[in-house]
Amino acid sequence: MSETLKEKTAKGLFWGAINSGSMQVLNILFGIMLGRLLSPDDYGIVGLLAVFTAVAGNIQDSGFAVALINQKETRKEDFNSVFWFNILASITLYVILFFCAPLIADYFSQPALTTLARVLFLAFIVSSVGIAHGAYLTKHLMNREKAIISISALLVSGGIGVTLAFKGYGYWSLAWQQIIYNIVILIGRLYYTPWHPTLNINFEPVKRMFSFSYKILITMIINSLSENVLTFIFGRLYPIRSVGYFSQAHHWDCKAHSFVNMTIAQVAQPVLASINDEKERQQRVFRKMLRFTVFLSFPCLFGLAIVADEFIILTLSEKWKESVALLQILCISGAFEPVYILYHNLAISRGRSDIYLWCTALHILILIAIIIALHNYGILVMVIAYSAFHIAWLGVWQVMAHRLIGLRLRDVLRDIAPFLLITLSIMATTYLITSPIGNMVLLLIARILIAGGLYIAVMKILKVKIMEEVVKFFFRRK
Repeated sequence: MSETLKEKTAKGLFWGAINSGSMQVLNILFGIMLGRLLSPDDYGIVGLLAVFTAVAGNIQDSGFAVALINQKETRKEDFNSVFWFNILASITLYVILFFCAPLIADYFSQPALTTLARVLFLAFIVSSVGIAHGAYLTKHLMNREKAIISISALLVSGGIGVTLAFKGYGYWSLAWQQIIYNIVILIGRLYYTPWHPTLNINFEPVKRMFSFSYKILITMIINSLSENVLTFIFGRLYPIRSVGYFSQAHHWDCKAHSFVNMTIAQVAQPVLASINDEKERQQRVFRKMLRFTVFLSFPCLFGLAIVADEFIILTLSEKWKESVALLQILCISGAFEPVYILYHNLAISRGRSDIYLWCTALHILILIAIIIALHNYGILVMVIAYSAFHIAWLGVWQVMAHRLIGLRLRDVLRDIAPFLLITLSIMATTYLITSPIGNMVLLLIARILIAGGLYIAVMKILKVKIMEEVVKFFFRRK
């Protein structure tokens, strides 16, 4: 008997949560070990290359992975066409970036970046081979297999990164960690995907998908610029150590919200695309996903904000103290980051990659203007402005969602507001109750247990449906 859409979505969310949860636990463990072994300068110099790696990765993908997932019916020829295109694109890009590496080093006044860039950029050549395979896994909601691949890759790459850091390789340990991670991901995708490429190369499917995918490509590049614009600007204006402090804060903020991002992203587009001819049903599914998103996102991110000081000092040591305030601010906007993912996938599922493009382009242009206008006020002010604007821009996406499927603002607020108010109340209560605790270890433990316990208790007392469904599905799986 075939699974219903609800069952497929629930199963996908379950394995997506397992994948994301396991990844975050491992990322925390390896992140702590690397943070204690490496210096802010090590993180800073690798962070300077993040924008180039991200944009190059977007170009090699060219939006065709999203196009494959979004198609109602996808043939083997389509996957094969994208596979060979990605490989050719990645080789071309690597050659260009290889010769541009000295220019990147000159821009940031960091000579070591030349060699580091040339080695680190090898990672996206490796990853390009598995892009079509990754799209196959996502399209067929093979989230169990994706979880196994991701966890294995993180265990292997994290172990190698920590070993190299312990032996004194500094920033090279972070570079090789990224490269090894991509190699293991590739091996896993090749193993689990039943489809295999052939030498019958035909780029007609790529040409057919181009009108949709090029808008996705441009948008992905803009998104990457948006996510890394602060590091890029800070690297030019401030000492490398300051960039390291921000990179560490950004690292932990991303780790927190990516747990929800990964859980949602693995099912949102394929599920929404499968019902894109039923607006009312798509609206109901979107709202349910929205409630699930904020149910997870708000406690994770606001919770991290109230324990940021104890967490950073206890796990990474006093040398990272200056990252605390930056992390707390980023967590506020990070709590709403998964909501963006939902809006993005809604637009894509409706075939409106143009809306995705223009909303994202305007976002980054205004954001850059705000940051440049405030750069004389220091990093902290720039991060505050970045976070405030990031939250406010959700209003633009809501207008677009209303036009696409008739989603009303009051319905969105009705879905979000209860979780936001409950979470803020619980975090404020937890902070006040635990403030008298002087021992930092006890304070961290107390805040996590009290906040988590209160959140679960309130959800049960109020009989929140999302909570009941999550618990019911989890125990049914067991």
